[in-house]
Amino acid sequence: MLKRIAFHLNCLSQGGAERVVSTLANRFVDEGYEVLVATEWYGENEYPLDPRVRRVHVGLREADAPKSRIRKILLRVKYLREFLKTEKPDVLVAFDHQVDYRALLAARGTGIPVVISIRTNPTGHYDALTDKLQIRWLFPKAAGCVYQTEGQRAFFRPYLQDGTAVILNPINDKYLHAPLSVHREKAVVQSARIVDFKNQSMLFDAFAMVHQRHPDYCLRLYGSDSGDGTMQILQDKIRALGAEDWILLCGPCSHLETELVKGAVYVLSSDWEGLPNGLMEAMALGLPCVSTDCPCGGPAEIIRDGENGLLVPIQNADAMAKAILTLIEDPEYAEALGREARRIRERAGVDEICRQWLSYLKQAVAAYDERRQ
Repeated sequence: MLKRIAFHLNCLSQGGAERVVSTLANRFVDEGYEVLVATEWYGENEYPLDPRVRRVHVGLREADAPKSRIRKILLRVKYLREFLKTEKPDVLVAFDHQVDYRALLAARGTGIPVVISIRTNPTGHYDALTDKLQIRWLFPKAAGCVYQTEGQRAFFRPYLQDGTAVILNPINDKYLHAPLSVHREKAVVQSARIVDFKNQSMLFDAFAMVHQRHPDYCLRLYGSDSGDGTMQILQDKIRALGAEDWILLCGPCSHLETELVKGAVYVLSSDWEGLPNGLMEAMALGLPCVSTDCPCGGPAEIIRDGENGLLVPIQNADAMAKAILTLIEDPEYAEALGREARRIRERAGVDEICRQWLSYLKQAVAAYDERRQ
């Protein structure tokens, strides 16, 4: 019987995994479940939790600051294990890379099933020697795993295949309830952090070609600075292109549902992704979308090329420019793609995704209990 659900992740600061956890936790408590969220630290600009969701700190303590790195790793496992023994949840759901390993280690011998979740492109994140060893040892002990894409699932063969699920991210209700745009402005838009793997630099090159043919169009980027140096690179590039008036870094925005919908085209330029929330939100708003067909298959999981959006190769400014021009210069085709894109609401509304998660967790816990018996 599933009554008490615990989530574990590092914090609840603005990010894809954090948003999914907060959405699921808030909806599950509405459904009558007791929900706990165990985090390592408190961050800035965190997603809000329903007051009925109980948050527990399981991270390092002030006295742990001078201890060695290895000691800190072991303490994190210890503190999470103490949480599990005290709270005795019916299932622990772990989100993110090192969090997955930590949860599986902490739960050993407790009888508490752990469902892990893969939230990024495994290539480059789960293929170091230490990862390979931990995956081989720990992942078979998981009660289940939730992926975002089939590409992620294929990466972990043979350790996590049977009894796993692919579940999309839930789209925030505000994007589902936003009205359709009645007037498209001459703007190409993107909502994403300013960070290297989003490859906004390539997008600038592509849009410079677009701007040559359509100087009345601008590019608007909505997103916060990740602090990895990409912001400075982009600012320098804007100056080098003389694009101060037509490439606009708009910063973070709390009402994207009213800003993005004004755009003529939405673009995602990433070199890799898990499952991009910004692209899903733009599709839910009915925006014509162009995305790189990046690993591990997130955009291809939701876009059928030529039917509800356009896919282009990664790191290819020419192909990106051509796709944007196609939608700018054929508005009827663009609107047809946008109308079909809106149907993602049927697959990824909060109610549907939470239903899938609850159904899967019940199955995973039941199968785990059966194996133990």
